[in-house]
Amino acid sequence: MKQEAPQGVADYAPIVFPGLMLLVFFVLPFGTMIAVSFFRRDQGGFYTPDFVFSNYERFLSPFFGNVLGFSILLAVAVAIACVALALPFTFTLSRMPRRPQVLWLVALLSVLSLSEVIIGFAWSTLLSRTAGITNILVSMGLMDAPRALVPSLGAVLTAMIYQAFPYTVLVMYPALVRLDPTLLEAAKTLGASPLQAFFNVVVPALRNTLVATVIMVFVFALGSYLLPQILGRPSHWTLSVLITDQAVYQSNMPFASAMAVLLVLLSLALVGLTSMIGRKENAA
Repeated sequence: MKQEAPQGVADYAPIVFPGLMLLVFFVLPFGTMIAVSFFRRDQGGFYTPDFVFSNYERFLSPFFGNVLGFSILLAVAVAIACVALALPFTFTLSRMPRRPQVLWLVALLSVLSLSEVIIGFAWSTLLSRTAGITNILVSMGLMDAPRALVPSLGAVLTAMIYQAFPYTVLVMYPALVRLDPTLLEAAKTLGASPLQAFFNVVVPALRNTLVATVIMVFVFALGSYLLPQILGRPSHWTLSVLITDQAVYQSNMPFASAMAVLLVLLSLALVGLTSMIGRKENAA
C-alpha cells in the first residue's frame, strides 16, 4: 500500500518529540564528547579548547592496544560462549509445553532485574574462599582445602556470561518458536539422528539470527564496567574501566573522551550491522 507524502508541517508532528529526545540525549552529549576529545590537556588535570590529535595518537601506544585487544577478545569469548550455551537451551525451551516455557521465561526475566553490582558481589561470594563453592568441593572430597577463585579471568568471564545469557535466550527464542517443526521431522524421516538434524537443519535455518545475536552480545559485553573491577585484576580491566580511570582518577578528560568516541562508534557500527542482518532475514 502506497503511503501519502507529508503535505504540511503538522504531518511531521509525530516525529518532533522523538527527534528532540534524540537531539538532547544523544546528539548533544556525543557532539560535546567529540569536541572535548580534540582538546589539549594541561598540567594539573586541566584542559583547554584546541584541535589536536594527540589524544587519538595515544591509540597507537602498546598499553592502549593491550586494553583494546583484551576488551575485544573478552567480548568475543562471552558472545561465543553465550550463543553456544543458549542455542540448545532455547531450542529445548521452545519445544516445551506452554506452562514450563512461561516459568523459565519468568526466571530469565528475574535475572535481568538484577543489577551488575548485585551480580558482581554475588559471584565474588560464590567464588570466595570462606563461603564459596570450593567449600562444597572440599566436603565432597574433591579438594583438600578451600581456596579463592577471585580475582581471576575465569571469574570475570563466568559472571559476564551469566549476565548476558538471559538476553541471548530472549533474542533467539522468537526465531526458534517460529521454526517449522516439520523440517526436523523430515530430517529424521531421512535417517538423520536428533543431533544431526539439529546441526544440519536448525543451525543453518538460524544463521542470520545467530550472527545478529553474537554481535548483540559482543556489544553488550564490550561495555562491561563493574564486573571486571569486582572480579578481576587490573590486567583484566576493559576499555570502559580505562575510560573511567582516565576521566576520574587521572583527570585526563580529553583522552577519556577520545576512547569513549571510539567505543561508541564501534558499538554503533556493530548495531548497524545487526540491523542490516535483520532486514535481510525479514526480506528472505
